[in-house]
Amino acid sequence: MSENNETETETETPRPQPQPMRGGGGHGMARGPVEKPQNFGPSAKRLLGTLKQDAARIVFVIFLGVVSVGLTVLGPKLLGEGTNVVFAGFISLQFKAGTTKAEVIDQLVAAGQTTQADMLRVMDFVPGTGINFTQLTWILIAVLAVYSVGSIFAYFQARILNYVVQSAMHRLRVQVEEKLHNLPLSYFDRVQRGELLSRVTNDVDNIGQSLQQSLSQVITSVLTVIGVLLMMFLISPVLAAIALVTIPLTILITVVVARRSQKMFVAQWKQTGILNARIEETFSGHAVVKVFGHQREVEAAFDEENDRVYRASFGAQFVSGIIMPSMTFVGNLVYVAIAVVGGIQVASGQLSIGNVQAFIQYSRQFTQPLSQLGSMANLLQSGVASAERVFELLDEPDQTPEADPAETVSERASHLEFHNVSFGYSPEKPLIQGLNLSARPGSTIAIVGPTGAGKTTLVNLIMRFYDIDEGSITLGTSADADAAVDVRRMTRTDLRSRTGMVLQDTWLFAGTIRENILYGRPDATEEEMVAAASAAYVDRFVHSLPDGYETVLDDEATNLSVGERQLVTIARAFLADPRLLILDEATSSVDTRTELLIQRAMSKLRRNRTAFVIAHRLSTIRDADLILVMENGAIVEQGNHEQLIAARGAYWRLYNAQFDAPMEEETLKDPARG
Repeated sequence: MSENNETETETETPRPQPQPMRGGGGHGMARGPVEKPQNFGPSAKRLLGTLKQDAARIVFVIFLGVVSVGLTVLGPKLLGEGTNVVFAGFISLQFKAGTTKAEVIDQLVAAGQTTQADMLRVMDFVPGTGINFTQLTWILIAVLAVYSVGSIFAYFQARILNYVVQSAMHRLRVQVEEKLHNLPLSYFDRVQRGELLSRVTNDVDNIGQSLQQSLSQVITSVLTVIGVLLMMFLISPVLAAIALVTIPLTILITVVVARRSQKMFVAQWKQTGILNARIEETFSGHAVVKVFGHQREVEAAFDEENDRVYRASFGAQFVSGIIMPSMTFVGNLVYVAIAVVGGIQVASGQLSIGNVQAFIQYSRQFTQPLSQLGSMANLLQSGVASAERVFELLDEPDQTPEADPAETVSERASHLEFHNVSFGYSPEKPLIQGLNLSARPGSTIAIVGPTGAGKTTLVNLIMRFYDIDEGSITLGTSADADAAVDVRRMTRTDLRSRTGMVLQDTWLFAGTIRENILYGRPDATEEEMVAAASAAYVDRFVHSLPDGYETVLDDEATNLSVGERQLVTIARAFLADPRLLILDEATSSVDTRTELLIQRAMSKLRRNRTAFVIAHRLSTIRDADLILVMENGAIVEQGNHEQLIAARGAYWRLYNAQFDAPMEEETLKDPARG
């Protein structure tokens, strides 16, 4: 098992540079709205396509929505009928029992009260009987049943829709996870880690929330608008026409205000980002600010940025806040118009008072979903923008496919051969050209050179983090060179399972020390784990810890020193028992005593293995069997330490440079030394 970590100890000049971040910021930073999608239509269509597997459930959700909204819309009509029963009963008490409705109306007409007579013509009453409580009871029972059943259907609609959305997000997360494992290392070199994490976490979560809220609201709002419109036209086409005036007015207000507020929101989030950056910078360097006494300057800069945020935020919130009051004002005007016209129709006998009451309720129900549909624009736009970013990740080209059928070699294979290898991170900038190298089993090969020489690139080619452009890298046994296999004909898993890496930057996850060591070979026995820990000198300090091997490490493993963390990674490599070993400047950040322990541990680890050691401190690789000196992607010198020192070439210059700089500095400080 290998530690397949792409972290490098150096930055090579031709490597692809990370792109600026588009996503979320660091912890504690205010997260602004997601940028607008560049291709809203295609991205929205593709996003909805993620729900195809649950098409039957979505159809059922729509059916439940139709039933639920239909029953809910029916409620005001039934309540209006209840009002008619009460009002008719009250009116009936104004006339003598025993007379008929027709006689009462004729009497009113004869008395010249034609308006009252017209109003009574549309009412169903029996003079002198009073309120029909039996009929009223049944109406109230029907209203209760309608709202109860509608709520039940709405509950199941929300539950099934939640299942559909969460299932889609589960599939999307699986796709993203699989994609991350299939992406080439060049992608991770090009995209910043924070940007990638933002897409995998924030954007996926935003998609789920947007779909959950927007789908539910869209279905309910559209069905409500349709149902309410039908009921309003059934009650009174004239009043329905008046209510329809709200649609163009609502759209006009939303568009006009949104255009103005959009620019202000951009300015608000821009200024908020500047302010957050200043706060982060100030608190990160708080000690420096205190030391140099710049508190007043920092406070003044903060006040200035804070004022800009205030002005931008006030303008954006004020303008955007106009939408709802404006729509409320329009709704109230329409309400007044409906009340006036409805009153005239009641007086003229064209409508009953219960129908007017129901219509007024419908007018309120009509404007509410329109407002919801308007407010969903930003939510939907945000979700589609996040989807576009996730789809952009999913559309990235995968690493080169595995050979089919793949080949393999003996478990003992540890003989690596580079045959005329050429490679470059970009075609126009070749880095390694015509490299030939033989790494025999059991040998230790040290790779040295200035920053950007190609040392880590060579290791990346061995691990197939990158595939070479020309030539071949073969793996086999020295006893049977003809049986060597081009590593590109092997699966990456097969190749990397034979390789162990110990990096400068240690990687330990949250868990116990035992779990971190067993990561090298999870099926290892307790005896094998302890033996590996002892060989790496982990056993020497682990017993001083309160819980020994069961000591739980946090995310940063801060309860261990740098050197102790490095020894744990070496123990992990011991346990994996790889045939190929890569040591990438594993002792650069530890003290002398710990470095000695690590050197001893790595010496044990290198036995009977082909080891590649990247080193900047040349004193650590004096005992290497072969030292490769690299410059500009080419091997300019090779040999052991004594041979290279005697040659007085590139290695000799690198070796002496480690001691010359301090001497020159000392000479400059002491004039007596000339």
